Amino acid sequence: MVKAIRIQQTGGPEVMEYVDVELGAPGPGEVLVRQKACGLNFIDVYFRTGLYPQALPGGLGMEGAGIVEAVGPDVKYVQVGDRVAYAGRPNGAYAEARIMPADNLVRLPDSISFETAAAMMLQGLTVQYLFHRTFPLQGGETILFHAAAGGVGLIACQWARAIGVTMIGTVGSDEKAELAKAHGCAHVINYNTENFVQRVREITDGKGVPVVYDSIGKDTFIPSLDCLAPLGMMVSFGNASGPVPEFGLGELASRGSLFITRPSLMSYAAKRDDLEQMAAHLFSMVESGKVKIDIRQRYSLSEVARAHHELEARKTTGSSILIP
Repeated sequence: MVKAIRIQQTGGPEVMEYVDVELGAPGPGEVLVRQKACGLNFIDVYFRTGLYPQALPGGLGMEGAGIVEAVGPDVKYVQVGDRVAYAGRPNGAYAEARIMPADNLVRLPDSISFETAAAMMLQGLTVQYLFHRTFPLQGGETILFHAAAGGVGLIACQWARAIGVTMIGTVGSDEKAELAKAHGCAHVINYNTENFVQRVREITDGKGVPVVYDSIGKDTFIPSLDCLAPLGMMVSFGNASGPVPEFGLGELASRGSLFITRPSLMSYAAKRDDLEQMAAHLFSMVESGKVKIDIRQRYSLSEVARAHHELEARKTTGSSILIP
């Protein structure tokens, strides 16, 4: 029996139950991972509230790190005793241990701690595909990235600086602005005191940016389109303020034949070769010191309701983890 978080229905943080779960033995292609740390991400809120559907009753959490304790038949890539990390579905990372598909796991270098790995896999792999596959940055671009002081944002600040990209970041407070600047964000806009569309136009001498990376959703979507240069790309990869409102395709045409995409990590990492290459790139950025994972909140697994309250109230900055 292990402790894990389960939900019987969708709703507020109170629907999460800290319960005993019997794991059994891993089946074909599966492994049992004893987890040392679990990641906490805003996408977990989407599944808890039902914005993103899943079968119920179910678990929560999409990333973690630990040690392989048992393997089922026909397992590839990992073996008992391996240090491993993962990000992506199926949900269930909020647990002391779990049985999961071995194909989702990557071996973790000895130089990267379990806590760092649990804090960086989902967010770091997200930045990797956003910057190198969704809109491949070559260096020299000026980009707009919302929520620059969040977990994904602070990684993006450092990654952009490392590859020679000028990042304009938005935040919700002066404190978060200082945090983003400290992590390499070239220009920081407090959207509660400044008009970010106007500031982006000023910074770019009226040209706009070639790409906007937006995890906020409803509150920033339409203004973000106004920040794009003609033929620019809107990358909508989250809904922190709520789902993007309906809009007509004419909105894209009238602003200069814009492009739009709604990517997800699960699609970009669906092929094993892609997952391994993305993870290797992330590990190299962290091992080189170009990207440092800033863990600013640690909660015990039993404190998950408080963690979700603080996450939704935007009281967290950087990365957050749960400790089983």
